[in-house]
Amino acid sequence: MTTTHAYQPDERVQLTDLVVKAKEGDARIREQILQDYRPFYLRVASTSCRKYLVLGRDDEASIAMIAFNEAIDSYNADGGASFLSFAEIVIKRRMVDYFRRQSKRSDEIPLSSFERDEQEDNVIQKIESREAHTVLQIQEETEERREEIFRLDQLLSHYGIRFSDLVRISPKHQDARDRALQVARTLAGEPELLAHLTTKKSLPLKELEERVEVSRKTLERQRKYIIALTLILIGDFYHLREYLNRAV
Repeated sequence: MTTTHAYQPDERVQLTDLVVKAKEGDARIREQILQDYRPFYLRVASTSCRKYLVLGRDDEASIAMIAFNEAIDSYNADGGASFLSFAEIVIKRRMVDYFRRQSKRSDEIPLSSFERDEQEDNVIQKIESREAHTVLQIQEETEERREEIFRLDQLLSHYGIRFSDLVRISPKHQDARDRALQVARTLAGEPELLAHLTTKKSLPLKELEERVEVSRKTLERQRKYIIALTLILIGDFYHLREYLNRAV
């Protein structure tokens, strides 16, 4: 018997409304979303672990479903991103966590527990293990950076800024970028100025002009860039903050 879905996966606005209802406690809608979007979250997980997954057979498939369900509970429709984009990041993050746990368990197994006698096999095994760990670490850091960019993009939307704007508005010269970063550090380091930024969603231009050696015109021109730098400095953005430190 063929069932007819009440909505199609490409209907973004309708899906957002359904996710909100599921988040508010509608168990029937939540179950329907989990059923209709099973191909989506299995595909995302399959891409991460590079193998075909079957729900009920593979642990990774179960983790993907749990992560998708978690995304329903965590999604903020006001953030600007689509639910599926957000869900994809959550699923990939949970897959990285799973791989990391599996890797740690493998590291805890002593070499003496293997019954291989061939020294060459043991050497190859150690090399492959190190290579796998390196690849896993790179994948994990990549996903963490993507997650940070996603969260920063959502945060910037409350200030009328998009992350994609930063490439266009970033000062061309290093000394100008350094001055903007110094302004951001001043802003982040003074609670009164920071409160103005976070509550009014704007720069305290008059107060900043008194504290930094940057003209008001420059502050106004670099407003979006300075706000983005400040949010990175005060937020949970480890990789983006490290990038700023290296760029100085």
